[in-house]
Amino acid sequence: MAQGVEHIGKRDVAWSYAATFFLIGAGLLLLPFILRQMSAEAVGIWNIFQTITMLVSMLDFGFQPSFSRNISYIFSGVRRLRKEGVESVNHTQSDGLPVAIDYGLLKGTLKVMRRFYRWVALAAFVLLATAGTAYFVYILRKYSGDRTDAIVAWALLISINCYNLYTLYYDALLVGKGYIRRSKQITIIGQGVYLLLAVGLIYAGLGLSAIVAAQLVSIIIRRVLSYRVFYTRELKESLSQAQEGDTDAIIRAIYPNAIKVGLTHLGNFAVSKSATLIGAIYLSLEDMACYGLTLQVLEILCNLSNVPYKSFVPKLAQCRAEKDIRGLRRYYLINELSLLLVYSIGGVICVAWGNAILQWIDSQTLFLPAAMFTTLIVIHFLEENHASAAGFIMADNKIPIFIPSLISGAATIVLLWLFLDILGWGIWGMILAPGIAQLAYQNWRWPSMLIKELWFDV
Repeated sequence: MAQGVEHIGKRDVAWSYAATFFLIGAGLLLLPFILRQMSAEAVGIWNIFQTITMLVSMLDFGFQPSFSRNISYIFSGVRRLRKEGVESVNHTQSDGLPVAIDYGLLKGTLKVMRRFYRWVALAAFVLLATAGTAYFVYILRKYSGDRTDAIVAWALLISINCYNLYTLYYDALLVGKGYIRRSKQITIIGQGVYLLLAVGLIYAGLGLSAIVAAQLVSIIIRRVLSYRVFYTRELKESLSQAQEGDTDAIIRAIYPNAIKVGLTHLGNFAVSKSATLIGAIYLSLEDMACYGLTLQVLEILCNLSNVPYKSFVPKLAQCRAEKDIRGLRRYYLINELSLLLVYSIGGVICVAWGNAILQWIDSQTLFLPAAMFTTLIVIHFLEENHASAAGFIMADNKIPIFIPSLISGAATIVLLWLFLDILGWGIWGMILAPGIAQLAYQNWRWPSMLIKELWFDV
């Protein structure tokens, strides 16, 4: 009998930190080559590419984390997936007995995942080939660099996004099964390939297309390795002997909350990333490069602070299934400590010495001024704090946050239009619009709700 969700301990967290540091280290090693070899305009285009990639990922519409949670439920021993809440299990791995996995339910869920992502990849191709290309051509009018290189990079970016979405369910499978350590090892391998290939192609004289091509190769390698890790011989045999579960019932159980999560992500994207797309219409590519570079550093702080949370995602689902409030408390306190340490220490280092380091490597692009940078750090800390609290809440297969997220997203877009078009606040408008929208409700609502549940409603 196969075991359920893999045990997640200190070694998994250690590998998560190792993978995160490697991601950061690889990015930091590559960044000087990008900043020295590419103009500020090219860096601005690259930042827009990254934002478009995040926008296209919204086509997943919340199914990836929903699939991941339900895979964890299945490997925890549930016999039926629910639209809301989690079916209680009568046994746990702590009993010393193997978890009885419903392979028919797992087989049906896998089929639903593959079918869903085929359609998502097709939708991504249509979106990027039409509206995406029109937007890129419009932005390219401001670009004075090598337009052929930029166009090749755009074509490669379309390929990356479509392939990544087509195979996105592998991430859900590894996280859902609790293969945290192995997934992080795969991440390290893929990122190492990306770094070496990107540096080599940049030195070969390629620009934007060098970075995008290296990303494409890296993603292919990661997907191949992920397949080999998840689909063990024992699992393949068990799936081949199982009768496929009712796929219609599975999708009916998953899609209500998945849609809610998708709307939540759409709102979060409008809050955190719409400034880049809208700002590119009003500001120069040089200004967008400074803003985008600053956001990249904040993404590093975000990744570091989220290592404990991401490591324990499958355990959160298991704690919810087993009604383990004490475990949820412990994981939440670890997450809060990580957020405080990373953002306070990392923020001081970035603001105090960031531009000095960039000038030392002869970068053509610098960070935003200290006041802007500090304000962004505070806004991002508050956002990550409420986002992780919301994640703990959603681990119970309840999604109360999707309407507030949409309202915050809409408010951000309205404020961006007001600050950029009417008031002409420039970069300050891009910074303050999402901060104000989030502070009005979400920054305090979800942490207070979770704390009340874990400590006062027990």
